[in-house]
Amino acid sequence: MEKKRKQNNRKVGVVYEQAVGHYLEQQGYVILEYNYRCHMGEIDIIAKDQDYLVFCEVKYRKDTGKGSPLEAVGPAKQRVISKCAQYYLLTHHLTDVACRFDVAGILGDQISVVKNAFEYIG
Repeated sequence: MEKKRKQNNRKVGVVYEQAVGHYLEQQGYVILEYNYRCHMGEIDIIAKDQDYLVFCEVKYRKDTGKGSPLEAVGPAKQRVISKCAQYYLLTHHLTDVACRFDVAGILGDQISVVKNAFEYIG
């Protein structure tokens, strides 16, 4: 039963990540990758926004009962995203690239993006 629920959550997550990707493209971002996975964890969206390489976490909430989706990326998740980003840069031989960590929140059907939502956590 637990495996089936995880699969359903993953399917729902993909729908919202795609919606955010489309929204970001409308804002001028170029999507490079969805669901980048490495042994450190996962990054929902990797994109270019002008001169920045952006690592974007997507969070969805149907309402504020569990808080704002933009507040759902705490220090532990920031650390995982930071490590994944570092690994991505290393394995793609990217040096001297300006990077940024954005968080996209979906509340109901409204998408909000916080650019530079957090700093790299090593």
